[in-house]
Amino acid sequence: MRIGFIGVGKMASAIITGLKTTEHDLIISGASLARSQEIAEQLNVSFAQSHQDLIDQSDIIILGIKPQLFEAVLSPLTFKQPVISMAAGITLDRLGQLTNPELPLIRIMPNINAQLLASTTAISTNDKVTPDLLDLTKEICNSFGTTFEIAEKDFDTFTALAGSSPAYIALFIEALAKAGVKNGFPKSLALNIVAQTVQSTAQTIWSGPDSPHELIDKICSPGGTTIAGLMELERLGLTHATSSAIDKTIEKAKNL
Repeated sequence: MRIGFIGVGKMASAIITGLKTTEHDLIISGASLARSQEIAEQLNVSFAQSHQDLIDQSDIIILGIKPQLFEAVLSPLTFKQPVISMAAGITLDRLGQLTNPELPLIRIMPNINAQLLASTTAISTNDKVTPDLLDLTKEICNSFGTTFEIAEKDFDTFTALAGSSPAYIALFIEALAKAGVKNGFPKSLALNIVAQTVQSTAQTIWSGPDSPHELIDKICSPGGTTIAGLMELERLGLTHATSSAIDKTIEKAKNL
């Protein structure tokens, strides 16, 4: 299978890194021929002379271009194979208008952790996608992380919970580290402590029998230090602020 990438930014480059562990043949086309050559050399993949040249020699296309550039980039092109888009806000219907509504069309939403081959990725398809093609798309996405098949109506929510949330989680880690600095730790030490603890806590919830609520109850002892801190977080509105941030993210995604 020859997989072609139109647009090769950070996310597409991360996906290519994952796909290089598979047997698929990869080819790219960037913003210019010179840029394609440069990135192809960095990633050790083939490059096409143009976007249309790439389409003409690929079995499946992955679009790595920004949503605001879709119309300008895609309107001169003629597609003949399945198309995968990772652009926020570009629906399957809109993707069909810009490519070909009779083709199998797929939306995916990876996140920044694809660079570690640990992305949380959503998949949604139109009715032209066969079970075999869906399995292939899952194989592609699983090469750089974990895949969830969801309804397209839930894509904006997924974008908030998985696509944007690494920034919110990073903000929380930064806030905890600053609190460590305030109380006498060097910043690098505080960051290492907090990042390791966040990673291990997520792993505990993911792989263990306890829900977050049950884990909280296990950590909090009556009249102890943890419950005092938790009550302060609730007083200041952590849960409400987090939910409100997700709502704002979904609202923005719907209006891209």
